[in-house]
Amino acid sequence: MAPVAASGKDTSAPRTTAQIEADIAGTRDRLAATLDELAMRVHPATVAAQTKARLRAAVEQKAGQAYVAASGAVEQTRAKFVDEDGRLRAERVVPVALVGVGAVLLVAAVRRRRKG
Repeated sequence: MAPVAASGKDTSAPRTTAQIEADIAGTRDRLAATLDELAMRVHPATVAAQTKARLRAAVEQKAGQAYVAASGAVEQTRAKFVDEDGRLRAERVVPVALVGVGAVLLVAAVRRRRKG
């Protein structure tokens, strides 16, 4: 088997100066492209854009989870006050409404006392 250089080419025949120079030029071009890519990856604008995208994705994920949780809570609360046919359960709605009215009246009385 013939010896193979790092470039993967057969090295059994002696190479000419032009071939060596062409290999060097090709290696130089590949190295320049690699350096350009690395420079782009570590550029502050690129890093900032990637960080912004990651944060946006995290916020959107958390917002989606919060929406699902809130929807579930609303549905559970609704199920307590509405029967399977969609009618209100008066035996549960009336006490809650009375508590709400009482709380409003209490707040109004406290405000009147503070002013008067």
